[in-house]
Amino acid sequence: MISRRNFCKKAMLFIGGVAVPVAGLEIFNPQRLLAEKQDPAKVRWVFLVDTRKCVGCGFCVRACKLENEIPYDANVSRTWVERYVVTRDGKVHTDSPKAARDGFTTKAIDQAGKGMLEIRDEDITKAFFVPKLCNQCENPPCVQVCPVGATYQTPDGVVLVDRTWCIGCGYCVMGCPYGVRFFHPVYKAAEKCNFCYHRISKGMKSACVEACPFGARTIGNIKDPEDPVTRIIMTERVAVLKEEYGTKPQVFYLGMSKEVK
Repeated sequence: MISRRNFCKKAMLFIGGVAVPVAGLEIFNPQRLLAEKQDPAKVRWVFLVDTRKCVGCGFCVRACKLENEIPYDANVSRTWVERYVVTRDGKVHTDSPKAARDGFTTKAIDQAGKGMLEIRDEDITKAFFVPKLCNQCENPPCVQVCPVGATYQTPDGVVLVDRTWCIGCGYCVMGCPYGVRFFHPVYKAAEKCNFCYHRISKGMKSACVEACPFGARTIGNIKDPEDPVTRIIMTERVAVLKEEYGTKPQVFYLGMSKEVK
């Protein structure tokens, strides 16, 4: 029996005598119908990361994996923490071993397959940690390139992925300028952070926010002027990643250093 995924990849419909690939059509998505019942005038979820508070413990990564059915030992994660070390020669060294799931247990920098780099304390001019996750863009390129509607944006701004609807074409993975998407090793579908939508839509905190012992991660409603997160975004100096892409990221950073990409 042919799977739905393979059918969508190969099937053709004849419209007005012209063959059109099914994968290129906007296909009805039942999950989207449920999401559209919400009132977009009242809620727009945003995320705030305070890099000054992050210590690279990895509690957020572990909590995210357990909450969202990401295999614990798989080398993929919905969220991760990067370590930045700036040395006297002006070089910037970054790593994120196992997405920082176990924290940073050594001073040596993992050079992504090139071995470990030992850096002496006296050669370090700056060191800090930066948590990263899906930016829930206002103009999400991943939604634009999905041929079957498996990736879609809710009225309150969160970009979701329907695992059962995804055909695994990989367009969204390639289209994301932030590198936050990957293929789930079990479900074989596109995967990414969704702010723990199943939790926040019920008034709960995201798993990573709840797990952070230092308050480096918070989530809020930008349309609520009394929301503590909104107040910070509106009154303090915040930054977003890759603003030049025009995606309008909705993850804001406090204390962002110029070395972060």
